[in-house]
Formats: sequence, C-alpha cells, structure tokens
Amino acid sequence: MYALGYDVGSSFIKVAIVDVEHGNVVASGSYPDKEMVINSPVAGWAEQDPESWWNAVVGATRLAASRASISLQDIRTIGVSYQMHGLVLVDRDGRPLRPSIIWCDSRATEIGRKAFSEIGESVCLKEMLNSPGNFTASKLHWVKKHEPQVYDKAYKMLLPGEYVALRLTGDFKTTISGLSEGIFWNFSANDVSERVLSHYGLRKDLLAERAPSMGFQGSLTDQAARELGLKAGIPIAYRAGDQPNNAFSLNVLEPGEIAATAGTSGVVYAVSGSLNCDPQSRVNAFAHVNHTPQTPRVGILMCINGTGISNSWIRKLTGEADLTYEKMNQLAAAVPVGSRGLSILPFGNGAERMFRDKDLGASVHGLNFNIHSKAEMFRAVQEGVAFAFKYGIEIMQSLGIQPNVLRAGAANMFLSPIFCRTLATVADVKIELYNTDGAQGAARAAAVGAGLVPSAKEAFRGLSLVQSVEPETNEAHYFEAYDRWLEPLKRVL
Repeated sequence: MYALGYDVGSSFIKVAIVDVEHGNVVASGSYPDKEMVINSPVAGWAEQDPESWWNAVVGATRLAASRASISLQDIRTIGVSYQMHGLVLVDRDGRPLRPSIIWCDSRATEIGRKAFSEIGESVCLKEMLNSPGNFTASKLHWVKKHEPQVYDKAYKMLLPGEYVALRLTGDFKTTISGLSEGIFWNFSANDVSERVLSHYGLRKDLLAERAPSMGFQGSLTDQAARELGLKAGIPIAYRAGDQPNNAFSLNVLEPGEIAATAGTSGVVYAVSGSLNCDPQSRVNAFAHVNHTPQTPRVGILMCINGTGISNSWIRKLTGEADLTYEKMNQLAAAVPVGSRGLSILPFGNGAERMFRDKDLGASVHGLNFNIHSKAEMFRAVQEGVAFAFKYGIEIMQSLGIQPNVLRAGAANMFLSPIFCRTLATVADVKIELYNTDGAQGAARAAAVGAGLVPSAKEAFRGLSLVQSVEPETNEAHYFEAYDRWLEPLKRVL
C-alpha cells in the first residue's frame, strides 16, 4: 500500500511516495527547479499566485512518477502539508479572486496589534492563546478594508493547503488546527471565535466546513486524477500546516517532545499538554494535529522568518551560477568561529513574531573590507541564523520549555555542520537528524487518516536517526560570538 504526500512551501513543492507497510520511500523530489516567485508590489508585502502551487503539484507528481518503481494507480491516499498563515480568497467555483497573501507578508501587523488592545490582551490569550497579530484573520480584515470588492465576491477563505485540497477534491474544507493558526479558533469554547469575527466584522460563512486533520477530507476528482495521473476517488486523508506536520514527520506528538526546521523560515516547535500561551505573544500556540478538547495537544511555535532565505540570498548575491550550498559550507568551514568579528542579523523577511511583530530588517555589523571575504559572509549568515534560534529558545525557556533534544529532518540548513554545531553549542541541546521531510510526514499521516495503518506508531516504520550533533566542549568562542551578535540586536530593538 502506498501513500502520497505533498509539502506546499513558498519556494518549492516537495513530494514523496511512501510504502506504508514497510516504511520506505519509493520516490521523492521537489518542483520546480528554481524557487517559486514571491511578489512584493509594496515593501513588506509578500504574495503568490495560488495557481502556481497547483502547477507545481502537477509537476512534482510527474517527477515522482518518473522516479518511482510503482504505478501511481497503486497510490491509496494523499496527504497535504502547507505553508501556514496565508490567505486565499475564492469564488463559488473555487477560483482565486486575488493573489494569496502569504505567511511572511507584514501588511496586517498594525491591524492585529490594534485588535489585541481593543479585544483585550488577556481575553485573546485565554481564548485564542495568541494575539491576532499578523495572522490570517488580520489579513482578511485588511482585504475587507482595502479591497471591499474582492471581499464581497469571496465565497470562502482558505489557507494555502486548503486551496490545494480544494483542487484535489472540489470540496471547501478546513480543520481545527487550520482555524487556530489563522486565529479563528476559541480554545475555551472549543468553537470558532465569534469574538474575533465580530471585532473584524467578518462573515462567518467565509469559513469552510471543518474536517479532521487526520481523517477523510474528500475524494480525488476525475479532473484532478487526470492531471496528476492518479486513480480517481482515492481519499485525501490528512492536511496540516508545515510546522505541525514537520513535528508529526519526526514523531513529535506528545508533551515534552520538540521539533525544529530551518527552511525558508526557521522554527522550534514544542508539544504541550496544556493550553499554554506567552503573555507577550512572542511565541505562539496552535492546535497540534492530534489535539482534542479531551486530550489537549498544543504546539508552542517559535518562528524566525529570515532563516534559509538569508542563506539563499547571500548565494544569489555572489552571482556565481554554479555555487552550491555544499561549496558554501566548505568555504565557511575554513573561517574560525565568530567569522573574524563579522555579525549578521538575518531578520530581512518581514515582521518577526518574537520581536512582537517588528520588522527589524537584516543588517551586517563589523564588516572590514581588508579582512572579510565571501567565506566570512557565508559563515556569518549561518552563525546569525543559529544565534537567532538561540535567542528564540531563550524566550521558550522563560515560559518553562526546556529543550534538551531537538529533532529535525536532515535537510535545508541542518545539512550544514557549521549551523548544527553552532546551534547545538550555544543552545546547549543535542540535535537529532532523521531521514524524513514534510512530504514524507504528510504521506505517513494520510496513511493513518485513511486507516491504512492502525495507529501513528505503525506509520513511523522506516524513520531512522541519521546523525546526532552534540554541543562543542570548547564553547567559549561560540558564546563570545553570540554576545557580539547581541550588541547590534539590542541597538536595533
């Protein structure tokens, strides 16, 4: 039995076909070859065409078919992971009415900040576990205020993964986890937040019908089956945001377990068994994929927008078409810890939640034209991202979350020995890297949701530890570099 998983990111669509009986991956890949376009017509905005996601899903599926030793007709279920906090407005036929306002768009920051004050900070934290912030509800209010003709035409509001699921099934569906990430969910009432809808003046009928995160969400339509080369009628049996899904893919489901990612953005995600919140809303709490009112499972999420995107940016800046990340790592490895006094703040991808939605921008400090080359820049970017993780982990520690082990997929920036050693050392954590990614996690979860395996435990056959990274014993240089990195951050703040 085979399950297909998609991970709908803002840069690529990843795909995986998993043999759920034996746990091995039959085929995987990502599409397109170059990162998908993020449009920024105004500073601080970030938009994508939802149709580009679907085109990439089709391309990724065909790529997987070319690499698989099985027929796609043997696939029994589909799961979808997706970039969180985006907004897609569609008409009754499911056609997007405007480009999607994606996760790193900052236009609604002030709207969310004002709502936090007017609704009441204690009320927001008690009921939604978060401030409205720059999340989907605030973005929807921005459209209502600035593009009323679009708002009036809208039939449903969808998250990016819900749009992809719509293209698969023809059904408009959401989940409790999805509603919570958009700040539409009242945990106290275990229902949609009437308070948020009323404050923003939003129509309740814009929200799609609820389905379980792991469970039946619709069947593949004839049209989608033809485009993808799959069998019509197979169930879509899982959908979750990329960070809850990343945690699932690493078997992080119970309180005390912690996952991390370092793709375009970076995240530390800890599972809690209680309805915790940060009084300053610097880290956020969302319903995990296995959350129920009777057995709460809440993901405490610390996010850094400027992570892998900073590494990608510096690579493009060199203008060297054949420069690989592996080569960048090799050049950076020849530079001592601390990058010879060069420090980089990687916060150049929109408002950062852990700074209470301030957009600090990225910046370079201590640059010396006589000392520093691209090798120092490469290392300083990776150290800057690791130090940003350390800063965020300190916030989580202040809330009683004590990471001892971070589980991550062996992918993206976690492929860099410099990044891993720096993060492990300054955060004093053991990093465990596994042979998985978001697409594999979505496929495994779909197998659970479709009943192809009896429980989540059986879904993790084939998941194995690839590498462990321990903190360095000679740590003084790392902490000297971290303290030097903090100095310009304090000035900017």
